[in-house]
Amino acid sequence: MNLVRLPDGTGVPALGQGTWKMGERRGSCAAEADALRLGLDLGMTLIDTAEMYADGGAEEVVADAITGRRDEVFLVSKVYPHNASRAKLPRSLDASLKRLRVERIDLYLLHWRGSVPLAETAEAMERAVAAGKIARWGVSNLDVDDLEELGAALPRCSR
Repeated sequence: MNLVRLPDGTGVPALGQGTWKMGERRGSCAAEADALRLGLDLGMTLIDTAEMYADGGAEEVVADAITGRRDEVFLVSKVYPHNASRAKLPRSLDASLKRLRVERIDLYLLHWRGSVPLAETAEAMERAVAAGKIARWGVSNLDVDDLEELGAALPRCSR
C-alpha cells in the first residue's frame, strides 16, 4: 500500500475506506461493518467517516467494525462547519468519540468552511489535540484562499 506522509511524519495509506451512506438503515449496519472488516483484512486500514453521515450512524458502524482492532486503523472523522466553534467543537468531538467508542481520533477534519472563523476552528482543534482527543487535525473541501488564511503557522494542521 502506498503511503502519504503527513507533516508530522506519520505515514497513512493513500487509499482508504469511506463510509458515506453507511448507517442509514439499521438492517444494513451489520453487513456494512462486515464490509469494513473485510477491507481491514485486505490492508485498507484508513477509515474515513463524519458526524454528518447518517447523523452519526456511520460512526456507529465504524465502531462495530473496529472493535478489537483499533490499533490497526488510522481513523479519520469530520466535524460539521456549524459545530466548529470554540463552544461547539468539544461537544461535537465528544459525541463522535462516544459513537466511535474510541478515546482518540487520528485525524479530525473540518468538513468544509462555514461561518465560524477559521482561526476559531484552529484554536478549538489545537485544544482538542492538547486534550489528547485527536492526534492531529486538518481540513476538507476548502479553497486555496481558505488554506492561505489558515497560514503556515499552524503546524498540526494536516492540510
